[in-house]
Parts: sequence; C-alpha cells; structure tokens
Amino acid sequence: MKFPFSSMFQHRDRYPFPFLTANVLTARDFSCLKKALAWDRDPLLEGDHLYEFQYLEDLNNRRLLDAAVIGGACCNGTPRIILEIGTSHGRTTVLIAQNAPEATVYTVNIPPEEIAQGGRNVTFAPSRDEIGSYYREKGLANVRQIFANTARWEPDFGPIDVAFIDGCHDADFVYHDTRKVLKRCRPGSIVIWHDFNPELAKVYGWINDVCTGVERLYADRLLTGRILHLQDSWTGLYLVPG
Repeated sequence: MKFPFSSMFQHRDRYPFPFLTANVLTARDFSCLKKALAWDRDPLLEGDHLYEFQYLEDLNNRRLLDAAVIGGACCNGTPRIILEIGTSHGRTTVLIAQNAPEATVYTVNIPPEEIAQGGRNVTFAPSRDEIGSYYREKGLANVRQIFANTARWEPDFGPIDVAFIDGCHDADFVYHDTRKVLKRCRPGSIVIWHDFNPELAKVYGWINDVCTGVERLYADRLLTGRILHLQDSWTGLYLVPG
C-alpha cells in the first residue's frame, strides 16, 4: 500500500522516514561498501584528527569511517570536479584533494559576517582566517575557495562528479543544497551527506534535520535510487542513476 507523503508525516511515529526506510542500505564495513560500488582502491587517510575521540559522537571510530567513505568516493573513478559545501578548517577538503589530485575541488563556506542568515544547525562558525586554514597549510594547488551563503548561491560549474554536503544541517538547507547540486550532476555522480544516519535521528536533532531534508527529496522524486550507509558512520552516499 502506498501512503501520500503528507499522510506519512502525520504518522511519523508509526512510519519514521518511510522513504529512507525503503531506500537506505547499510554496509557492514568498508570492504562491503567497496563491493557494492565496485571500488578497487582504498583511500589515503592521513591526520591524527581522524583517530581522535573527543565526544560521544566519535564512538565506534566514526571520524575514520566518515573519512573512508568520502576519500573512497574521491579516489575511485576519475572525478574531475568535486564540490564540498561546508569548508570549516578544511580538514575534509584536504582528504578530498589528496584522494583526487587531478580534480578541481570547489569548497564553499558561508562568510562569517553572514552566519546569522546561515540557518540554525551549524556545527562551527569559523573566522575568515580559520576557514580553510588546514588545506592552506598543506599548500594544495587543486582547491578553489568560495565564500557564499548557499541559500542564495548556485554552482556555475560542472558536471559535478562528487559532492559532499556538510553545510547548514537544517532540513531546508539540506534539501535546497542537494537540489542545486543534482542539477549539475551526471549519471554516475556521487552525492554524500554528512551527519546522515537514520538510526540516530531520534538521538541527535541535527541528524534528524538532515534525514528530514533527504526524505523530502525522495518525496519530490528528486532522489530515486538507493542510499548506501556505512555502519557506524555519519554518511549517506547516493549514486545518481542513469
């Protein structure tokens, strides 16, 4: 039986994230994820921060698993254009750029002076000097920094081969950021959402918001394929169909 989207949301306790429930597949470990995606390379994973345990949110090597998914998407295939939404210090930018040295990596961060218009669920509000400081220290030549509020910004490059969405975690931002990205993707492109884990949606409010945004994309038929989720990670990986 099919339920109208509005009806589903009226009964969220009975049918929490019905589209995600029907479409998210969890890989037990990274080797299983590689098989599912026909990947043959392991990513380069550098940096002590990947192994840190600072908060309960880092349980089960969460940082390392997140990095494996993102790095794996960048080192397999031949991505030429990669987009990261949410630069922060630029640690993930380094992960992306090192695993795809032939690609141009566009990384977007809201200007500090506009942070009040950047939504509610923002992990960190760095100063302009802090934004991208880590990748600048590494001297990476394939990174292009963009300062913009994605509520108004549209990518003017493409096709985007890999997109990592980790800006504002409000459901509206997740929805609209992804919608803009999908317009610039091709069949076979990869979209990755951070802070995505349906099992933890009732534990962390920002994860609930991310899942809600992705759920809405299914409801509007902007997503039609499966999402692969690596167990214990906070990532959802979507391969654009076609």
